[in-house]
Amino acid sequence: MRRFALPLSAAALTLLVGSTPALAADDPGLRAIVKQLAERIAKLEARNASLEGQLKQASKPTNLEARVKTLEADNRALATALDSERISDTEPALATRLKTVEQKAVATGPANALAEALDGISAEVSVGAVAQHLSKDGRTDGKSETVLGWRGDVGVTLPAGRVGNGEGQFFFQARFGQDGSHSDTRPFFNGATNSMGFEQESVPSENTNAVLAQAWYQLDTPIGASELDGAPARVEFTIGKMDPFVFFDQNGAADDESTRFLNNVFVHNPLLDSGGQVGADSYGFTPGARLAYVNEENGWGASIGVFGAGDSTTFGKSFTQPFVIAQLEKNVRAFGGFDGTYRVYAWNNPQAEGYDGEERAHAGWGISADQQVSESLTLFTRYGHGMRGRAAFDRALTVGGELTGNAWKRGNDGLGFAWAWLRSSKGFRAASAGLTDWGYDASGAEQVAEIYYRYQINDHLALTPDLQFIRRAGADGSADLVTAAGVRALYAF
Repeated sequence: MRRFALPLSAAALTLLVGSTPALAADDPGLRAIVKQLAERIAKLEARNASLEGQLKQASKPTNLEARVKTLEADNRALATALDSERISDTEPALATRLKTVEQKAVATGPANALAEALDGISAEVSVGAVAQHLSKDGRTDGKSETVLGWRGDVGVTLPAGRVGNGEGQFFFQARFGQDGSHSDTRPFFNGATNSMGFEQESVPSENTNAVLAQAWYQLDTPIGASELDGAPARVEFTIGKMDPFVFFDQNGAADDESTRFLNNVFVHNPLLDSGGQVGADSYGFTPGARLAYVNEENGWGASIGVFGAGDSTTFGKSFTQPFVIAQLEKNVRAFGGFDGTYRVYAWNNPQAEGYDGEERAHAGWGISADQQVSESLTLFTRYGHGMRGRAAFDRALTVGGELTGNAWKRGNDGLGFAWAWLRSSKGFRAASAGLTDWGYDASGAEQVAEIYYRYQINDHLALTPDLQFIRRAGADGSADLVTAAGVRALYAF
């Protein structure tokens, strides 16, 4: 049977039902069905009306064309503005920002390039002057003497590329200055009351002396990790002209005559430095090589160094009889968690000069320790013990410390104090009276005391008054007390 679709509104359907009350009364179920159909038809009509409205709106011109035209105009304006390097208030804001960034990049480009070129390069520069008065009992002519000298140091560290996982660096140091050393001094075990003195016998004192003090290469290779910073340990190999005391016998409280103690006996182990057993040149430098293992994770370190001695310190002879030193060190925390470092080492020098002026083998061992015991106080000690050779003194003990100025609200200042005991050797006591350079009956030990106060004027400038006492100089029991009073000025950055 053919079906016909007859449009019927909800209103018409309601009218139809309402106009036939008999039908609705006769059949209430039919009336409910018709009511439901009328409600559904009403919803469909409302939805159809909404769709027709949307279709009518879509058929009208929209804002899309206007937006496209605006974007095209903006792009043309931006392109026109970028064609010129001049910045104008009337051009698009984006063009102004792009030009500003470009100009800044051009302006800072050379600076950035220079910064990249200098990356990894560091420099240290210091210039110090010392005025010191030595009492008459410290000189052979019985006259007191006041000397003034200065010394400058320039150190530069340069990156030297990688070798496998290792990182290399070059270090250069130039030293220059004028005099500052006392003349005609009586024999001292301690070497010098002014370790900053810088003179060259072949150059008149009115001229400035200059030397290439250090020039060495070091390769640091990590162990246990691919990168040096993340490795628990590393191996260091150093070769070139160097100061052996940079790598051996270090001490956190007594190792730098430009900032701490001036008397040579407190700067390094007396047997090695004042006693001459390190065998370096007259300025304290020598060519050599060093191999070290450093484990910062557990605080252990071990190293061995082979350095030129005798004529080989000035590259005048081969290294057939070198100065050899080996060291073990340990970093610890004590006294409530304060840092300390303890080092023990032994050395042998086949070309060391004895008290009789003859070269023969000298050997010994030593200890160097520094320990912070409070927020303000760091203590140190060194001990040297000669085992072979003809040294004027064969036992050496130094003790002391530095107290920072925290207690009196001068935290960058430092009050240093130290005492040394240098025992004359048995052979020297027997031979001293017959030696031209000595000429007296030696006995006992030379004793040295020093005190200083470092007044930090600003971050770069410090002024340090210094006072020293020397008792039984050169183990001469008849020697009067020698005093050395002075002041040091240091500029460093």
